[in-house]
Amino acid sequence: MQTSPLKALRPALVPTSAGGPARLFAAAAMLAMLAAAALLVDLPLARWIDAANASRGIPGDLARFIRLGEAFGYGGSVLLIVLAAAVLDPRGWRVAPRLALAAFGAGLLADSIKLLIARWRPEHAPLDGAVGQTFAGWLPIWHGDALAGAAGKYGHKLQSFPSGHAATAMGLAVGLAALYPRGRWLFVALAALAATQRLHGEAHFLSDVLAGAALGCLVGAVLGGGNPLGNWLAKLESGPNPRSENRPLAA
Repeated sequence: MQTSPLKALRPALVPTSAGGPARLFAAAAMLAMLAAAALLVDLPLARWIDAANASRGIPGDLARFIRLGEAFGYGGSVLLIVLAAAVLDPRGWRVAPRLALAAFGAGLLADSIKLLIARWRPEHAPLDGAVGQTFAGWLPIWHGDALAGAAGKYGHKLQSFPSGHAATAMGLAVGLAALYPRGRWLFVALAALAATQRLHGEAHFLSDVLAGAALGCLVGAVLGGGNPLGNWLAKLESGPNPRSENRPLAA
């Protein structure tokens, strides 16, 4: 009996590397350590970016290119990327759960941590002080208005740590790399561009985006296998696809 081309390709399409989650856990740990080390350069880098933006020291075309990077970490455009993968991939909707859980799960985790730690965004932070002054306090969800003080009501200004965009972008990159390993470096580069945009837009410090990227790797590692959820995703992606199983490939 002749094997269909899709069935022959399926083992290559599904992530099966046992070392994948371990590498992602290691990457998450390394990024977390880099985030801690970045506290030493957060303020000098933020001051340099602020001066560059004020003097338009970054060329216009490059600045526009960096701004476009936000799309890889913004929820609406990430949803479009997930939908595009579901439409174009022969497995159809079966690839959507991994991408959605990786991207939005990482973003949700980052947003949850924001409820525990209040940090001023660079555009509102005292850049001439000590890095500790950029942190306003703990548990802003309960007494955030008091932390905001003269700045007004607690909200966006005090939600710098960690970067939700960076977490979402790295989670999406890890999910895409699991499904399409040949493009893994492109996906990581797009996540890095999204993180760069958050720095350029003075929405986050370097430690914020590194911590967000660590969360993206952590969520990707959990989804990579070795647990019921990861095993379910792998089984889902390797199962039969009635939409294209018996459809011959175009010449």
